Amino acid sequence: MIGKNAIAWIKDIRDPQQRGWEEFYRNRWQHDKVIRSTHGVNCTGGCTWMIHVKDGLVTWEMQGLDYPPLDQTLPPYEPRGCQRGISYSWYLYSPLRVKYPYIRGALLDLWKKARAEHDDPVAAWKSLVGDPAKRQRWQQARGKGGFRRTEWDTVLELIAASQVHTIQAHGPDRIIGFSPIPAMSMISYASGSRMLQLMGGVALSFYDWYCDLPSASPETWGEQTDVQESADWYNAKLLAVTGSNLNMTRTPDCHFAAEARHNGTKMWVFSPDFNQVAKYADDWVAVNAGQDGAWWMAVNHVLLKEAHHERQVPYFIEYTKKFTDAPYLVEIRDEGGVLRPGQMLRANRLSKYATEENGEWKFLMWDQASGGPKMPMGSSGYRWGQTQGKWNLELKDGTDGSPIDPLLTFLSGHDEVVSVTLDNFADGETLARGVPVKRIQTADGQTVTVATVYDLLMAQYGVPRGLGESGAGLSLVKTLVEVHGGRLWVESEKGVGTTFRFVLPIDDGGSTGEGDGA
Repeated sequence: MIGKNAIAWIKDIRDPQQRGWEEFYRNRWQHDKVIRSTHGVNCTGGCTWMIHVKDGLVTWEMQGLDYPPLDQTLPPYEPRGCQRGISYSWYLYSPLRVKYPYIRGALLDLWKKARAEHDDPVAAWKSLVGDPAKRQRWQQARGKGGFRRTEWDTVLELIAASQVHTIQAHGPDRIIGFSPIPAMSMISYASGSRMLQLMGGVALSFYDWYCDLPSASPETWGEQTDVQESADWYNAKLLAVTGSNLNMTRTPDCHFAAEARHNGTKMWVFSPDFNQVAKYADDWVAVNAGQDGAWWMAVNHVLLKEAHHERQVPYFIEYTKKFTDAPYLVEIRDEGGVLRPGQMLRANRLSKYATEENGEWKFLMWDQASGGPKMPMGSSGYRWGQTQGKWNLELKDGTDGSPIDPLLTFLSGHDEVVSVTLDNFADGETLARGVPVKRIQTADGQTVTVATVYDLLMAQYGVPRGLGESGAGLSLVKTLVEVHGGRLWVESEKGVGTTFRFVLPIDDGGSTGEGDGA
């Protein structure tokens, strides 16, 4: 039983009638202003949050509740947020947050001494990296802690000096960096990536610093999480979930998956472990860890074989033509008797586009209607041209505006089928696959051999199209020749055909024997 004096310890000895002891709790929910922002807590959700501020400090956060409806047939976005987002202010005021620059002590000592000896910061850095003993000193300190707090002026000068020296000594492409994901900080992302672009450095994917996202997706499709809008899950008939534990990593979007399930959508989960999302699936495929890349490449092989070659499924074909780089032309180059894919064919190499502004950064497709190459709008060269407004990816010629109907494959209209050597990075080997090609005359009178990205993709995936793409016999011959210290190469001539030549060493006096195979 609670006595009448059970809470007698709550006293306001100054003014009991005003109940001033409640002031703390009233102030807790007061605010001076509300600011709209977004939180990217190790995710790409970019959810909108209303940030309540008092005395310059974040007091609390609430989800923005004004997302417009995307489509009347789709569930609303509300609510869009997660527990990590609503507690984001903890990141701001955590005692563990790094608020000052830190640098490894061994490097800091060396840098201060070098700056005392050199007026030029670049010369100071050069004296460090050019001295093996000094360089070894701070490099061997890695992984051992020893960080010290320092000033921004010190670290900014060191970073700038090291980059200037690297550019002077080795070139700008030796500077490689990354920025935070746009959802976490658009300012940091844009400034970091833009700086690297302007100096000619290499901007890595912002996922390269995460170390917690699957590599199979970008290795197979060239993208990572930047896929369809999550609301579109509701329209799917089958959801294939891989590399994402939706309940944990896609919390703001997970309700679309749940609503899709109620709408009759099937769900398959591909994961080594029976995770949270797997228990809601129709089927769980327990792929072995590290094998998801091979699995999805096998899926792609089936799609290319059955929906592109054996059948021409209009949806797949039209999408590939309009929204991928599959129709672009790639030069096939002779590298010591071995044909390999080179770079995409530049527009200014042809007479038609020889004077095109930034033509070295504009690329070509084969137009079915005209029976020749055309230059679609939207490639990188248009972004920096004098004429604005042509940066949209449109299937129109950038010179005359004529429509382009891209040809995906030269399979039925090639000048020749050549054996192209492709890399098999998994086994550290090469593959010889048949690829249909066209010959194009350049402005300087040269003849270049070109293939479409699509045909090279088909060859890389080993889709059987009657072009000798299995390469089993040729691969065996190549292996046997190389085992015996010989060399195998290919020679192609228009109107004559392709000749495979090999050289083998023989024992009598070190002479060689040659053989031809047509």
